[in-house]
Amino acid sequence: MRTIKQIQALFHPERYHGWRRTQRYFEGWYYKVISADEQQAFAFIPGIAMDEQGKQHAFIQVLDGKAQTAEYFQFAAEAFSGASGSFSVEVDGNTFTGNSMQLALNDYSGTLQFKNTVPWPNKWYSPGIMGPYTFVPLMECYHGIVSMDHALEGMLNIGGKTIDFSGGRGYIEKDWGHSFPSAYFWMQSNHFAQPGISFKASVAKIPWLRSSFVGFIAGLYFNGRLFQFTTYNGTKLLRSFANQEQVELLMENKKYRLEVLAHRDHATELASPLAGIMDGRISESMTSKLEITLSDKKSGKVLFHDTGRNAALEVAGKIEEITLEGSSAAKE
Repeated sequence: MRTIKQIQALFHPERYHGWRRTQRYFEGWYYKVISADEQQAFAFIPGIAMDEQGKQHAFIQVLDGKAQTAEYFQFAAEAFSGASGSFSVEVDGNTFTGNSMQLALNDYSGTLQFKNTVPWPNKWYSPGIMGPYTFVPLMECYHGIVSMDHALEGMLNIGGKTIDFSGGRGYIEKDWGHSFPSAYFWMQSNHFAQPGISFKASVAKIPWLRSSFVGFIAGLYFNGRLFQFTTYNGTKLLRSFANQEQVELLMENKKYRLEVLAHRDHATELASPLAGIMDGRISESMTSKLEITLSDKKSGKVLFHDTGRNAALEVAGKIEEITLEGSSAAKE
């Protein structure tokens, strides 16, 4: 039976979900921070990992998107703690919440505050970006959005150099379960022509009973509104394609058409979960570009068209398993 802590976490995707878990489980949070001048781009990823035999460790992974380097700091499992009644995670004195991040690593220290965060809508019958799939037990991987976009305040000391991130932009999401999908696309940017715009999308092979299906979630936030395209809200995925240069996605729901053309850039290898432990490998770019077009289906009017900079992009696994050859999303 689920404990009270586990039940409460169901309705708060950002919180720690690993209560009573001792093996074949991981949980990690992804903090993307980019300076105002866009010369500094980092992702800080705290988490906990447990293999199938119950061996556990905590970690903080750091991706330097501009230098294209990554570091993996490993700690004893006891160094990890998560709050039950709120969202707060600590790893060996490094604290991560929905409103701040405090680092105390050898080469990374300081505090950032997050202002005007934009969470994914959270309703009791459809908590966060997973929607009703939140309540499905034993899924391979669950996903949550903590903040689509927010302003940064504060400074970090990185490699002996003090960097002011004030005026920059941030993004926070998380994953938990036992493994990343065997094939997926994932992309995100909140650097468009105007501040306050953010886009996130992912397409993945989802194991289901004895079969599988291609699941997807996408959200475009602009003008204070979130346009949602998901497996469970009547959206159809018409095209899903990738090669060495780009990724193309095309989605439609009753009212809107979403076209995505992602331009891939150099990627850096990161550790990823495999049966609970961080033995997998994926590659992520933080310097890609996302060309986004949102149209009204009835009138054909283009409601939004812009290119996102500093885009995080991952193309992983056997992508032929999630390739759908429909109408091209690429521009002529």
